[in-house]
Amino acid sequence: MTAKTKQKIKTRLLIAGRIAILALFLLGVILPIYWLFITSLKRPPDINTLQIQYWPQNPTAENYARVWNNTPFPRYVKNSLIVSVVSAFIVLLIAVPGGYALARYAFRLKKASMTAFLISQMIPVTLLLIPLFLMLNSVRLGDTLTSLIVLYVVFNTPFCVMTMQGFFMNIPSSIEEAAAIDGCNKFQMMVRIVLPVMLPAIISVFIFAFIGAWNEFLGGVMFINSELNKTIPVGLSAYVGQFAINWGEMTAGGMLAIIPTVILFAFAQRYIVAGLTAGAEKG
Repeated sequence: MTAKTKQKIKTRLLIAGRIAILALFLLGVILPIYWLFITSLKRPPDINTLQIQYWPQNPTAENYARVWNNTPFPRYVKNSLIVSVVSAFIVLLIAVPGGYALARYAFRLKKASMTAFLISQMIPVTLLLIPLFLMLNSVRLGDTLTSLIVLYVVFNTPFCVMTMQGFFMNIPSSIEEAAAIDGCNKFQMMVRIVLPVMLPAIISVFIFAFIGAWNEFLGGVMFINSELNKTIPVGLSAYVGQFAINWGEMTAGGMLAIIPTVILFAFAQRYIVAGLTAGAEKG
């Protein structure tokens, strides 16, 4: 066997090993979602049986109908959309100029700001909840959607600012210098030159902030008490009773909660990939 043949075999084995690892990872991701889906199509007797069913014998959409028509779940969806979209936009309004300033300007507290952002990511979220809860209650914002918006902006802003700073660092400053020579001021430069180039990164950061707010549970449980202001994760926790769990309606609600994020990723996939790979190559 020649050295060239050995190298080909080694390369093929390496590729096969990578494919096997990716397949196992994909299976680990898809299997829980598949089990959630088939459970949402089962009737209570089929859910509670000890026999494993890889597909329900008599699939039904009754759980979805009950969740949407007989529970406050539509209100949970509305509240989650309001909180997630508003907080993500606010985070974006802070992260874009903040990241640009950290990438392009030298100022006295630059290193201190970056250090503070990094340290904030090391602090457990649970340590921040009580102080924020007391602060928001003191200004009469407790048990409101506004309190959740403030909470998610505080949680997601540091990481998003650092992310945008990394993206801006990958844009050559010569582009902005050329725009300045053509007579653009700083505002025109941002709107006409920088932001269009940064569109994939901006969409990536927006989606990160949106998903962070959409899936958050602990803060929602602590900050929200009234049924009127509950979000999806908090509302779904109500299906866990003291003596029983309503698996059918809870899994149906879980599947409905996944739909907005799937749609968001489907429409913005190419921007996300472009944003995450920004700076990998320099031209």
